[in-house]
Amino acid sequence: MTKQERGIRTRLALIRSAAQVFEQRGYAQTHLADISSQAGVSNGALHFHFANKAAVADAVEAAAADSLHRAARTAGERPVNALQTLTDISHAFAVLLRQDVVVRAGLQLACDAGRRPRLNFHHTWAECVRRLLGRAGDEGSLADDVSVHDVTAAVVGATTGFLSMHRASDEWLTHRSLTGFWRLLLPRVASPQVLATLSPEGTAPGADTSTPVPERSMSESRPGSQLAH
Repeated sequence: MTKQERGIRTRLALIRSAAQVFEQRGYAQTHLADISSQAGVSNGALHFHFANKAAVADAVEAAAADSLHRAARTAGERPVNALQTLTDISHAFAVLLRQDVVVRAGLQLACDAGRRPRLNFHHTWAECVRRLLGRAGDEGSLADDVSVHDVTAAVVGATTGFLSMHRASDEWLTHRSLTGFWRLLLPRVASPQVLATLSPEGTAPGADTSTPVPERSMSESRPGSQLAH
């Protein structure tokens, strides 16, 4: 292994270790010695890569943002309508949040009142939701009486609420809970023609379906709706 490769590996280990400590203790209560100890490196090695705690936190946020952007980009490349893309992205984000401590810590740091965050997750997510709903409107995927503004508020409010509640209990950010949310919302916002094609459990390959969701047709979720088949 070259010196450059060792340096990259050490930096990544420090970012992950920092994420673990930030998640456990919060930004204010974390010390650089905690991070270096968790990573199994010297304080000197840490300072070689990061000037101070704020720089470490910035790196954790940046790594989290990269992961979220990659997940959104991958979901957005699938040949599905905009409402399905939005559903798939939310599931991809939930998987990352359940599985990746760096993503969890990055979002936690972004909401930490004790520092100036680099990542405005709520604003970025709201813009993503608004953009996809606007595209859904252009596609004719939205029901006639649906307001993009109102649906954006509902999606952002509910999904960020799941994230906040997840810190208290793992049950809030499961595949089942998120699928249940989309089962409730999609029948209200999707046009009848598009509703029959939507999968509230997500369509991305390798989606986390470890917690089964009882099968029910989307037409059953919308009383009185007549779906095109």
